[in-house]
Amino acid sequence: MSKRGGVENNRAITDRLLTRHQRLYSSLKLGFSSCDDKERKWRCLDIEMQKHVVHSISAFLGFISADTWQHPLVKDSVADMIKALEGILQCNSEAVLIIAAKVALKLVRDLPSSMLQSHVLNLIRPFSSLLSFHQLKVASRCANGLNHILTHLVIKEDRVIWEILTETNAVIHIINNIQNSSINMESIKYFQRMASLLGRILWRWPPSRYRVWNDAELLRALEVIRVNPDSSVKVAVFQLYSALALCGNGAERLLENGENLIKMVVQCMDSTQPPPVRIEAFKLAQLLLMNGQRCSKIMRLSCESIVGAIICGLSGSSLPSRQNAKDQISLVVEAGCLAQITRWAGEHHIYFWKLGIDRVLFTLLLSKSHKAQPRHSLSLEELSAIAPDGPAFIWDILGGLVTHCAEDFNPEMNESDFSINILIGCACLIFVDAIRKSGQICQDDANSISSRSASRAFLLMIYSPCKFIASQARSILSAALKPDGKRYLKSLMDYLHSVSSRDEFGRPDRIFFSIVGLTCYSGLPQYRKYIIQNEGIKMLLAFIKKCLRNDLNLGRLNVATHLQDMVSLWTCYPTCCHTCTEDWDDGGILLLFSLWGLAELIHHSGPMRNCPDLFCGQLEYTEAQLINDLQEICNNSSTPGLRWYAAYLLSYFGVYGFPSRLGKRIGNALGEKENADTQLILKSGESLSVHGVLLLVQCPSLLQTVELPLDKKSSDGSSVRQYMELTKKFKKEVHLSAHVHHLPLVKILEFGYLGYLQAGEDLVKSLKSFAKHCKLQPLLQMLHRKRPKWGVPFPGLDLTRALDFDGLAFSDVVLKAEAAEEMQWACKFCFVLVPHMHVHKVILWSSCDYFRAMYRSGMQESRSLFVKVPISWKALVKLVDWLYSDKLPTLVSGCLFHSMDDREKLQELQPFLELCWLADQWLLEGIHEHCSRVVNSCLDLSENLSLEVLQISARLSLWKLAEAAVNRLAPSYSRLRLTGEIEKLDKDLADMVRAASVRHSRGGSTK
Repeated sequence: MSKRGGVENNRAITDRLLTRHQRLYSSLKLGFSSCDDKERKWRCLDIEMQKHVVHSISAFLGFISADTWQHPLVKDSVADMIKALEGILQCNSEAVLIIAAKVALKLVRDLPSSMLQSHVLNLIRPFSSLLSFHQLKVASRCANGLNHILTHLVIKEDRVIWEILTETNAVIHIINNIQNSSINMESIKYFQRMASLLGRILWRWPPSRYRVWNDAELLRALEVIRVNPDSSVKVAVFQLYSALALCGNGAERLLENGENLIKMVVQCMDSTQPPPVRIEAFKLAQLLLMNGQRCSKIMRLSCESIVGAIICGLSGSSLPSRQNAKDQISLVVEAGCLAQITRWAGEHHIYFWKLGIDRVLFTLLLSKSHKAQPRHSLSLEELSAIAPDGPAFIWDILGGLVTHCAEDFNPEMNESDFSINILIGCACLIFVDAIRKSGQICQDDANSISSRSASRAFLLMIYSPCKFIASQARSILSAALKPDGKRYLKSLMDYLHSVSSRDEFGRPDRIFFSIVGLTCYSGLPQYRKYIIQNEGIKMLLAFIKKCLRNDLNLGRLNVATHLQDMVSLWTCYPTCCHTCTEDWDDGGILLLFSLWGLAELIHHSGPMRNCPDLFCGQLEYTEAQLINDLQEICNNSSTPGLRWYAAYLLSYFGVYGFPSRLGKRIGNALGEKENADTQLILKSGESLSVHGVLLLVQCPSLLQTVELPLDKKSSDGSSVRQYMELTKKFKKEVHLSAHVHHLPLVKILEFGYLGYLQAGEDLVKSLKSFAKHCKLQPLLQMLHRKRPKWGVPFPGLDLTRALDFDGLAFSDVVLKAEAAEEMQWACKFCFVLVPHMHVHKVILWSSCDYFRAMYRSGMQESRSLFVKVPISWKALVKLVDWLYSDKLPTLVSGCLFHSMDDREKLQELQPFLELCWLADQWLLEGIHEHCSRVVNSCLDLSENLSLEVLQISARLSLWKLAEAAVNRLAPSYSRLRLTGEIEKLDKDLADMVRAASVRHSRGGSTK
């Protein structure tokens, strides 16, 4: 086209656009009025005029193309069209709403996001309000429009939008629409739109989830709907289920009828299903198996079928060749995400190996590089062409598999040795390449991400409990390191020494490769000796000290950053109410691998007496400080792997067992005879006075000869006082065999009280024999200095078993709450109808200064069977749980709490306020700070709740909490005064809020 022709065409477009623009505004001006603030608002209520305006907008939009949206006439008209539609969508005419909703939906879809962004709030309220409209077309179009806005726009006003959705009861109306929809060919699209919108809201706003998963009728309706053969319906249901499973409570609710749901999910992961159905089924399964407990539960229902579906999804062979490559990639990715359940131990590992997971992972490696299946063993040079090409999740799956192998697992039995050797070789080469160029690796490099994952997996191979895998990994690594292995090692050690000796840390990725590299090298005898001779142990001690002093907590997700992208679409949205414990290496992966490497080096250096110069020159980090730090890790870390390796290292310093905060408290009773109720009598005639309840929990085999008193509810109906008197008079004596000697017995009792014991090498042999006889397997493992098994829970001290019937024989005191709520009560142990707990003086005495002073005072209350605690029953239950387990009290989780009204929330917070007060009175370490933190975290939820907390805190003289509540209320003082809510407070408290408000208004601190 000539330049002149183009100009004439543009002029013609402009002329036609101008004509339609004039028609649009000739209709719009009849409906707009100007307010005092000059803001244009729609005022027209005439139905015919509203129809005319909607048709004018539709005609104007019909002319606009992608090329003309940026035309000044169009851009300047957007705000007025949206305001007009906002007003028209609030009318009551069904005929008008049908066409207005259609045009509004077209505008939202067609308008470029950059132009729509600033006007979305104008449309969200009318769209949300019309979700309850009886006419399906209107409700469906509004749902579609709202979903489009929430899906495609970056909206910063999340809180404002949620307030609109709440005020218009959007979630309730969508639920009703889904329940009322009959699934047939005419209403499938309607259901899909409603389900899609509801899922979008659930993903984005966690507070919406409780209302949905707690609706039994909706869940029953979805059970009916999901059997519809239409694949698009299944996709919609699975997406909605996945959104619900983002909430831990929602996932548990879905699994209440778990067998049927899991059966359907497994069926839909099958290769006979369309790819979109399979993909959504895999996504849902990922969320349902999000923690180890649920994984175990689900695997008991359908272990082999789930693993089989994963294997099929990873292979991708079920898709026809004409299938979209994007679907195939998505299937492999989602199956790979789900396959990471290998990080938890269980029966599913057997099926992964049985169904050929090694061959599937091997094939995935080859498919990326488009290489044919080799038919012979590959050299290191041939492997190097394959190694870098596989997806990173391969190594996470493999890492989980090799850590949970049995010691005698032999891949040759399944003809898997060929593929496993290649996988080990590829991981090894990636690891060696990573340590060779770790100084050059960029944090965001995709190859670096894969290298971190492969290196971690290879370390797990080196130390796999499976002899075959560990042997192969060490053999291949030895060959791969030639001839430059020592040069790489020296570089790693020089870097770690440099990092340990300066104030700041280096790049986390380089530190990661250096620590993993050093730990892998420590598994090879020929390099281990070099590390020890070149003061590698001292270097690791310095690095560990630096990690602890600088609180460097680099979690697994920070190292294997691809995991954040690999948990599918759902990691874009917040999860809630998931109470799963941390993975074994979460929260401190650099410290964990440092402890691991140190333990390996010390293990091969012999007993500490053979290394007298280990701490020479370590003026800033003595042996005593290291032991103290390791004990603190056991006491305070929540990461099982860290606690295990700290305990393992302590065994090389003569400390055997599992230190804990609870053990530190209970240890106060060691050697205390006043409340001792059991005598251990040796053949020599020597006797030791002990507390039977602690032996019952920690070493029950020593009590097997004890005859217990009457049944818990005796036939003569004896009262609790009579029963307790009977147990007090029943002196328990245990006569030990001639094989038991005094000193080993004393040390086993030390373990029973503290959770660990201290002993020299000369005593260890007899302790091993005694611990084996007493069936103390975790202690026996530490005495033998066996490397911790990956994934095993840390066996910290827990005395809650003493609260069961077995512990009743040793109970010598009953706790009652001062204010017991009205409740039906039936004791498991006696016939007393007042709420109470049978507990043990030794645990109260050792954990609480108040009880220690009381029982030593000799006053009447020290001899009383009943002790009244000045708190409510709920608070007493939380207190006793802490005394016996060291578990700090927690609020009901997540959305269960947020769904409560202010009165219910206050009832939940009341025990924490009471425990704050009691902790001050009784000097309970840890309780006051924790409970204060819980209460403080809830003050921002509502002003009314803060008012109530302020009053209770003041009444209990908890002035720090009262001050926090005052500061929360200060910005709202004027409104509270106008509404009269401030009058709930007495004059002094109201003045405190007023004074804080003045400071706040002046820009000063309210603290």
